[in-house]
Amino acid sequence: MLEQVSVIMPAYNSEQYIRSAIDSVLEQSYTQFELLIIDDCSDDRTSKIVKEYTDKRIKLIQLEENTGASGARNLGIAKAKGRYIAFLDSDDLWKQDKLMKQILFMKEQDIALCYSAYEVMNVEGEQITGIVDVPSNITYKQLLKNTIIGCLTVVIDTKKTGKVEMPSFKGAEDTATWLSILRVGHKAAGVTEVLACYRKTHTSSLSSNKLNMAKQIWQVYRYDQKLSLLQSAFYFPCYVWNGFFKHIRTGGSIRTIR
Repeated sequence: MLEQVSVIMPAYNSEQYIRSAIDSVLEQSYTQFELLIIDDCSDDRTSKIVKEYTDKRIKLIQLEENTGASGARNLGIAKAKGRYIAFLDSDDLWKQDKLMKQILFMKEQDIALCYSAYEVMNVEGEQITGIVDVPSNITYKQLLKNTIIGCLTVVIDTKKTGKVEMPSFKGAEDTATWLSILRVGHKAAGVTEVLACYRKTHTSSLSSNKLNMAKQIWQVYRYDQKLSLLQSAFYFPCYVWNGFFKHIRTGGSIRTIR
């Protein structure tokens, strides 16, 4: 018997891409899921597009105030009924066998958190600009050095972790969540096959956003994970180095990150 997966999809002004994201979930070979779409107070046609779908597995939650991605995800997590929690942003895509392969893998490996490799596509979705390869397993200390886990690939077994909650700060709340899961002793492992596709928008490519993300990772070290200044200073250069090469491998340029 297939156990239910709750797919959490935050959405804000996503009319351009959300249909493709929803379709990639509905086309999953693993059919026992609910798709919780949290419209974070959009002022475009996002909710209208979602309401066009008649599949009863889709549940739309409309917020009256904008809470940000972590707030929307946390609301979805709180309302989730499935044993497993998966995440997909409204502009990204899943491969057809994504959930099936990861759920089977999690049962075989007896792990709390699963991730996978993923492709990076351009904003139009017409060209694959790179692939983010992942290790077959990762420890807490390794993740501090290399924030390689893509939120769009993660599946969490709440029977092992309990209901998780993402911190409220913006920018690295997903990484902070994975770190907190590993810190208490839960195991994470990866499917090295590409199972998802991340849309690299113009905004995500801006050098100012790269700098902001670096600042957020430092905040995660110091204030979320409570690392000492010395520990943070040890891990941070590793994060920067790995982030640089990830950027280059996925179609970025040296000029972009200056």
